[in-house]
Amino acid sequence: MIWHKQTCSTSRWVLGVLRDAGLAPVVRDYIGDPPSEAELRDVLARLDLTARGLIRRKGTPFADLGLGDPDLSEDALIAAMAAHPILIERPVVLAAHGAVLCRPKERVFDLFPQAKPV
Repeated sequence: MIWHKQTCSTSRWVLGVLRDAGLAPVVRDYIGDPPSEAELRDVLARLDLTARGLIRRKGTPFADLGLGDPDLSEDALIAAMAAHPILIERPVVLAAHGAVLCRPKERVFDLFPQAKPV
């Protein structure tokens, strides 16, 4: 599965790499179908990241919501991402054998080395 945003060039590139490798990932428009707080917790655990590691700052309400406050709890950041999915960095690729935040985009090859062009 890929948490995808069609207007994001990085997300489109990662999806294209997966499809070019013959993979058929489930594509989730995580903006239109936002993950719940429980899903975010699960994905953060799979990615071995804290909420701050998955939160997107650029082009989001990050500053307006005061999310740069270092005293904010993990719970508060997860709640903000669930309420405002644009805050979730992308793309996230999830597979049975692992998960990766594809920033930089070439991180997709950590999860799917067979997708790397020869």
